Amino acid sequence: MPAASKPKKKGRNKLVLLGVGVVGVAGIAYGAGLLMNHSDVPKGTTVLGVDIGGGTRDEAVQKLDEAFGKSTDAPLKLSVDGETVSLQPDQAGLQFDTQATVRGAAGADYNPVSVIGSLFGGERVVQPEMPVDGEKLRAALERAAGGAGTATEGTIKFESGKAVPVYGKAGKGIAVAQSTKAVEEAYRTQVETGKPGTVQVPTTTKEPAVSNAEVDRVMKEFAEPAMSERVTIQTDAAHSIPFGPVSLPKILSFKAIDGKLVETYDLEALKEAYGTTFDGVQITTATGKRDVLPQDVVSALRKALRGKTEAERVGVIDTNPN
Repeated sequence: MPAASKPKKKGRNKLVLLGVGVVGVAGIAYGAGLLMNHSDVPKGTTVLGVDIGGGTRDEAVQKLDEAFGKSTDAPLKLSVDGETVSLQPDQAGLQFDTQATVRGAAGADYNPVSVIGSLFGGERVVQPEMPVDGEKLRAALERAAGGAGTATEGTIKFESGKAVPVYGKAGKGIAVAQSTKAVEEAYRTQVETGKPGTVQVPTTTKEPAVSNAEVDRVMKEFAEPAMSERVTIQTDAAHSIPFGPVSLPKILSFKAIDGKLVETYDLEALKEAYGTTFDGVQITTATGKRDVLPQDVVSALRKALRGKTEAERVGVIDTNPN
């Protein structure tokens, strides 16, 4: 007598059918998600909480610019030993690159979780692109360090018709190398929150770049002779002008460059001082004739201010240098 056949396991068949059905529904949902999301930037894409998805790249960039424009350009406040100075992001190599951020967010996303999730309001988070120009940031901090803290630089001032030495003093200033990370993080926080904050930057003891010996050298070689007597600048006897203790302090100053004091000339103040003295005078050059420029006056003035005799203190502008 043949053995009776075993009854089929209906429960297992139902599970198989259910699994096939789930896969089928998922496939349909995945296909629907792909069909519905033809935008440059996939739906549900967010950057720092701002939804930029469902449109073109240009539209996404515009959304980011509108949302973060003010905070990306707002100056950072640096606290240096109790003193506050401003740091402009664009001058310090700090930026929120919305174009690069959108480029990274654009394009089709074939991840099934993201595609199906977009049908139900799912979120796709993209990190902002915030590149830092390290060299530019360090340079900006160096500039800020020169205007912050308690250290003072050696220089020379002109008071009551005399040259007066100003010796530098050591003090606290920005520790540039240690401050870059703190500034980068503060900028990112400012962009994310929209609230400008104050960065407590590390400080270090700073010595003056210009030594007392350098101040004394420039006093002896230039500043004292410059103010000792009047000088005259001319092209000829009919076109000349004197400079002395009254006019020179408005024109002359000093700048520290690599530990040296270098005299500088305010061209606008100089031009105002000589006025119409050289009107009509022409200088012959290889390309033709031109008027006398403040730079021509500076060249003659720089040499005359170092003169010790009456003849040496007359600076002549050469009108025919060729």
